[in-house]
Amino acid sequence: MDEVLTLLAHVSVVIALAIPLVVAARSRFRMSWFVAALTLYVLYDLLLTRGVGVVPNWPPDSSWNWLGKFLALAGTLVVASLPRFGFKRCGFTLAQKPGSGLAWVVLGLLCAVYFYMAISGADGHDNWETIAFQWTMPGLDEELFYRGTLLLAMNEAFRGRLSVAGAPISYGGLLTCVLFGLAHGLSYDSGMYDFSASMFLVTGVPSLILLWLREKTGSVVMPVIAHNVANGAFTLF
Repeated sequence: MDEVLTLLAHVSVVIALAIPLVVAARSRFRMSWFVAALTLYVLYDLLLTRGVGVVPNWPPDSSWNWLGKFLALAGTLVVASLPRFGFKRCGFTLAQKPGSGLAWVVLGLLCAVYFYMAISGADGHDNWETIAFQWTMPGLDEELFYRGTLLLAMNEAFRGRLSVAGAPISYGGLLTCVLFGLAHGLSYDSGMYDFSASMFLVTGVPSLILLWLREKTGSVVMPVIAHNVANGAFTLF
């Protein structure tokens, strides 16, 4: 029940944020895609949490949610294979758009910042399972969903675009960043909601850069790399 109430809060916040733009620019809003985006978010969470804990984790002695991540990733790939989505439209391609040079520079700077932070706060490397998990699953699972299938659905729901340094950013894209921040910062537990502004900002703000990288390059490759470096760098020092 806690997870259901958490999801309800996430979805409610996004709906509330969507209403002003829908009223102001109704002709550029498609309700069917917005409902599809929110449905995808709920289904993704159910897979990630293994049916809210109904399915036990595997391997059983693991410290990390390997099975949940694999299930969520598999679900994302199934959605991306559907005709209305498509792997290329979701950014599941190694090809980068022409003019992606600036994106490579931004990616390099972002990775350098995370390694600098990791080295500056070094407290000893983690065990091998943690290193393996943090260097693979967060970026693959979360980027293919948030900057892939969910972004496509939100972009289709909100058709307007604003060019930011050559990257077409939609209001729907911004809402995916809000959802990403809420997934890390807002939860329901022990009879009350708990909102961590610091976690929301630490995850939501960097996701704006990942959104820009995705839209600038037309691919999730750079967001996946940046995400895994952000998680993995701190496990090495």
